[in-house]
Amino acid sequence: MSVENTATKKKLGAIPISILDSATVSEGSTPADSFKNLLDLAQHAEAWGFNRYWLAEHHNLAPIASSATSVLISHIAAGTNRIRVGSGGIMLPNHAPLVIAEQFGSLESLYPNRIDLGLGRATGSDQSTARALRRERAIEFPEQVNELMAYFDPSKSDSENPVKAIPGEGLKIPIWLLGSSDFSARLAAYLGLPFSFAGHFSPSYTFPAIQTYRENFKASESLKEPYVMMGLNLSAADTDEKANWLFSSLKQSSLAMVRGKAAPIQPPADMDTIWNENEKQFISQSLKGSIVGSPQTVKDQLQTFIENTQADEIILTSYFYDHKDRLKSYEIISDFINKA
Repeated sequence: MSVENTATKKKLGAIPISILDSATVSEGSTPADSFKNLLDLAQHAEAWGFNRYWLAEHHNLAPIASSATSVLISHIAAGTNRIRVGSGGIMLPNHAPLVIAEQFGSLESLYPNRIDLGLGRATGSDQSTARALRRERAIEFPEQVNELMAYFDPSKSDSENPVKAIPGEGLKIPIWLLGSSDFSARLAAYLGLPFSFAGHFSPSYTFPAIQTYRENFKASESLKEPYVMMGLNLSAADTDEKANWLFSSLKQSSLAMVRGKAAPIQPPADMDTIWNENEKQFISQSLKGSIVGSPQTVKDQLQTFIENTQADEIILTSYFYDHKDRLKSYEIISDFINKA
């Protein structure tokens, strides 16, 4: 299946490639180790020509330490010079829109023209944790997005809502909507915002979501044409065999989540000794949105994906046990980036 697009066909090397990180914690390491690895990868990514470095928001998950997303964004932005840094995403139902406007207004003031604000409508957690994060959900996601956007727009400050985001008001911070179905695709299209689709964990909805977004897009002051960034899992190595072996760490993490026993990232292992056939089929289906293999294999996979989706940008995420393997994986991808 592919998405029809009358525009010039996009090719690998002609579109930006970015990184989505969740500050993964491997067995035997700590969140502090993860934060050091974050900065190390971000500095390499900047040197290699990646476009953005985004941090996710998750809570109460043993393998993921990206709970204080805004803090980690500042950590990465302070340690780099040019690469864009942002959220992939802030789970807005967990927060008061004013607080997010102030946080990202502060980030933009500290690191001008480098900050992205990606928003999601999930909680990034289980229901018990969601209740701990917020006592009640007062308003729906579209209303929250509109409230947040208004804090950045000086023309929206009036006697009915005299509250201002300081810092934040008047700052031009790119706002993205993230999604794993067509809900946020429709909302992003209606608001004229760029859209990032979570193909790394919801591959079955990829084409319907892209088509919905493009067909319903309305130009806005900030964006004249639809812009789609696609998320994909990554495991690249010198050989197909090694890449698939390393990819088993993500498979184990996914299996642990299915079994309700989330654990730190495990070393690679023979999955046939760990999962049953039903689990294998379920997880294999959920991880179809993955780029796995040797340099030539991942190059071919990326090119095919870009041709089929006509994505404007790719954002890659990875779950490796060893940080050196993760660095190697992104170094391989960097060879496909147009550094002109």
